[in-house]
Parts: sequence; C-alpha cells; structure tokens
Amino acid sequence: MSGPSTPDASVGGAGDTPGPLVPLDTIPPWLRSLAADVDAVTSAVENRGGDRTRFLAALKPNRRAAAVLIAMTGSFGADSTPPDDAAVLLTQRANTLRNHAGQVAFPGGARDPGDDWPIGTALREATEETGLVATDVTPVARLRSFPVPPSGFDVIPVVAWSPHPTPVRVVDTAETARVVRVPIRDLLDPDHRFQVQRSVMGGRVYRGPAFAVEGMLVWGFTGGLLAALFDAAGWTRPWDLDDIRELNDELTKVGQR
Repeated sequence: MSGPSTPDASVGGAGDTPGPLVPLDTIPPWLRSLAADVDAVTSAVENRGGDRTRFLAALKPNRRAAAVLIAMTGSFGADSTPPDDAAVLLTQRANTLRNHAGQVAFPGGARDPGDDWPIGTALREATEETGLVATDVTPVARLRSFPVPPSGFDVIPVVAWSPHPTPVRVVDTAETARVVRVPIRDLLDPDHRFQVQRSVMGGRVYRGPAFAVEGMLVWGFTGGLLAALFDAAGWTRPWDLDDIRELNDELTKVGQR
C-alpha cells in the first residue's frame, strides 16, 4: 500500500462495528493483528481491571459519545514488529485548562451533530487539535468503546496509519501545549515504563501503566490504552511491574501539574 485510502464499506461496516476498516492485506504487517482482533485490546484492558471501570461507568447513565484517533506512522515493513520509524501522534493539554490540565492524550473529542461517527469525529478532532490533514491518513480499525468515568465519556478509539509523518502543529495554544509524534520504540523501551498510583489518606485510589517519553508523563486512559495495544499486538518487551511511583511526584517532575 503506497498511501492513504478511504475505508472500504464492505470491511467492518465502515466504522459501524468494531473491526478492520480496510482489507487486511493493505495494512502494514505490524498493524494487522490489531485490526484483525480488536477484542484482544479490550481483553488486555479488562485483564488489568478495566472490567471494574466498566461496572462503575454503568452506574452513570447518559455518558457522552467521543472518539480518539490513534494515528500511527511508519514504513509498511515485512513482519509483525514495528519498524524503527514507527511513531504515534500524541497531544499535551495546556496547563491553564481547568480540567485535565497538562495531561497527554490522543487527539479526539465529543461527537458533533452531522459527524460521520465515529471515524469522522476522530478525524475532525485531530484536524482541529493538530492540523492533521484527514486525507493524509488511512483509518484501519475501529476498536470497541471504553468508558472514561472521570470525564463522563464513552470513547471509541480509531486506529489510523500513514507511511510517512505529515506536518502537525499546535492549532490553539489555549487548549494544547504540545503536539508530538512519539517513536513507538521509545514507548516500548523498558527503561521508559513503570506504574503510577494515586493514594488518598493512605488508601490507593488509582494504579495504572505509565510511560516517560519526550519530557512527558503518559498515564491514565491514554497510557492504559497504549499498554493494551502493545500487549494485544505482541510488541511489549518485559518491563519492571514492581516499579510503582506516586503519580503526583511524577507529574511534578515533568511540570504537568
């Protein structure tokens, strides 16, 4: 496959249902397992306690629909290992925001009326946040939705791919501090991985995977979803699960609080 293409309506319902959005032989070999078995990502999340999150979210009806774009770049390659030039697009929210200030996330947001849901929502939000040109990427798979109880959203991730990185930037400095393509090899590096936890009055209220890359701490929904993607694709390298750090300390180190 030489470049971006439009989703094939005969594959995966063109986004109506989870699964691949284009024929698998047009997807780089290193992305095929993700597109072919999106339930493996869901299982990886639930194996870390994500089923409890779904239970708690079910107690809060009327969650808002949202979509995020997991925009990956990298050579087509010949095997299931990400090539050296593989990267994923991440944003860092402005520190001046009232909610989730400084947090690292995939580009994305709430569904708007008239959106071609969920792919159109993910692409529109990515364009608004990072200047990404929608036609520069190929949506390759739609994952199942994930509840994010703190924000009240039900989020559908859309995986997209482009063989080469295209220009991206901070579009609105009031909303976004940084837009960066993070090398996947850096995210997979065991030296950049650990767990973070938050405690209140001596009791743990949160623990999850985290990545220290590009001077940023990637944690929460984004960190958990990246970890699940890597596990499902078989990319994860052994890392120290016993390296558990206090979340607030790590956020302070990188100026994200």
